[in-house]
Amino acid sequence: MDSIGKSLIFIGFFIILIGILLLFIEKLPLGLGKLPGDILIKRDNFTFYFPLTTSIILSILLTLILTLISKLSK
Repeated sequence: MDSIGKSLIFIGFFIILIGILLLFIEKLPLGLGKLPGDILIKRDNFTFYFPLTTSIILSILLTLILTLISKLSK
């Protein structure tokens, strides 16, 4: 049970760090969230935004980082 508890604490800490980074990344002039391929639909009283390209780029970056971390921990 100790390993499960430690894993949950690590995962929670990692999620908190990602949340904090996302708050600060929004303020940086990186262009994330306004890339070509991000879907934005504006109507009179309705706005739909889906950051498709941004999601793909962040997914690739997180995959590379987590792969690197797992290889280094072995």
